[in-house]
Amino acid sequence: MSNENMAELLFPHVRQLPADIYSLYPPRNLPSSALVTRFAPSPTGSLNIGGLYATLISERLAHQSNGVFFLRIEDTDKKREIKGSIENIINSLLYFGIHFDEGPLLSGDDKGDYGPYKQGSRIQIYKVFIKHLVRNGLAYPCFCDTDDLQKIRLSQQNIKVTTGYYGRWAKHRDISFQQAKEEILNGKPFVIRLKSSGSSDRRITYHDLVKGPIELPENDQDIVIMKTDGLPTYHFAHAIDDYLMGTTHVIRGDEWLSSVPIHIQLFETLGFRVPEYGHIAPIMKQVGTSKRKFSKRKDLDGTAEYYKEQGYPGIAINEYFMNLINSNFEEWRMINPRKSFRDFFIYTNKMNASGALLDMSKLGDISKDVISRLTGIQVFDHLYTWSKKFDSELYTLIDKNKEYTVNILNIGRTIKKPRKDYSKWSDVKPMIAFFYDELFEKDILSGYKLPTNISFDVAKEIVLGFSKTYRFNNEKDAWFHEIKELAGKLGFAKEMKQYKANPNNYNGHVGDVAMVIRVALTNRTNTPDLFDIMKVMGEKRVLSRMQTFFGDSI
Repeated sequence: MSNENMAELLFPHVRQLPADIYSLYPPRNLPSSALVTRFAPSPTGSLNIGGLYATLISERLAHQSNGVFFLRIEDTDKKREIKGSIENIINSLLYFGIHFDEGPLLSGDDKGDYGPYKQGSRIQIYKVFIKHLVRNGLAYPCFCDTDDLQKIRLSQQNIKVTTGYYGRWAKHRDISFQQAKEEILNGKPFVIRLKSSGSSDRRITYHDLVKGPIELPENDQDIVIMKTDGLPTYHFAHAIDDYLMGTTHVIRGDEWLSSVPIHIQLFETLGFRVPEYGHIAPIMKQVGTSKRKFSKRKDLDGTAEYYKEQGYPGIAINEYFMNLINSNFEEWRMINPRKSFRDFFIYTNKMNASGALLDMSKLGDISKDVISRLTGIQVFDHLYTWSKKFDSELYTLIDKNKEYTVNILNIGRTIKKPRKDYSKWSDVKPMIAFFYDELFEKDILSGYKLPTNISFDVAKEIVLGFSKTYRFNNEKDAWFHEIKELAGKLGFAKEMKQYKANPNNYNGHVGDVAMVIRVALTNRTNTPDLFDIMKVMGEKRVLSRMQTFFGDSI
């Protein structure tokens, strides 16, 4: 009876029972082989790259098994919450193509029948279960303040025993109803602690989805499950939510490995089925000859936002992560170059248990492959969306030159081995800027970048000569024939082999002549195919740029 009185004293306004809550969260109607996984971040800043990696694993495990993947926001630590974090998390998942079946939406609504999906909206649910534990003598109020806890810690350190709130050191473990009532009447703040049945002398064993069999000491600490502000701790809230939402598998960073005994104890004390846990090592960063964990404060490239700003396609990040998840993905991709990465099944027991290195060079190569498989219009759509947020100058240009830009982006995309110029959207503008008159005119203000062996006067002769014979409708062979003929007239070798045989007899070779034309039109010495460039630029623009170069009317 005293436990019942204690429960009513602490939670007089909580009238529901666990059974009432269970009725709101019926078991999911899924096949036994279907997995239910989740991503449960705290809104304390931008989504980090490690969180994105773990999320992809969780999403793939759920969807490849025809299960459910949901997003839950763990926002019970209001002191650490940063405004805009939830929107950042949702937008990042959308950008990287990680789609959740249930969870909070940008509109503020929830999608799914197992919400609310923000823990801050579930406080009353947690109190129902905390009251239930108190009623059954499995939890109790603790009125220790900071000084009390410090005294306990110092006493433990003096006799060299494990520090913490447990066993005989748990000052309020057996507090009576009357004592608790007096403390509350005196306005003393309290937390609720779980009355641990564990012993540090005993060990638990569990099978980790990634690391395999693991043995750890039982939890003997009377952990806090509700703070003085009435909010639950992460440990308690996640146990309630994972059970009610039907979570079957939890993928998280291995910094949580030491919490497994606490979490298993919570599930068992509450009478819940324990989900399967998989702990992944952190993604590492190469620094010089060594590697280390990403730092939230030091490493901008440790956030998902960085990769969005740089313009790495979301699918490219996913493709790269798939290589880290299971090493045989790379072989599968070579055999199945056109299939979606979602057709590849991942297995947690094939994951690398040690920290995977984020290789930016490898990421760039994979991203180039991904972009090279897109059509010009697909590249345009991605570039349009990205530049709207991250490059207003580029956005303005491509918005008013849509068809022209698609044609630019299509150069080299119709062949079996497409060009792989871009690894990210921020690479595009520097490579195609010369196509746009506004940017080209700025570029040539500092002069044309001619080959060192060609004087400007000779270059003007070449461009003037070419402009007189230029015919926009010429096929490529006829176009190149005119360049050869012009080369011969101006004392350049028509064929490279001629020049190599007697270099002193010529001013240069046909390649030099083509290079001058390239520079006149683009102010670049390295571009895609010159004929293709001219076709996309169109007759009027080509003639205008040649006229600008030699400064006379055509």
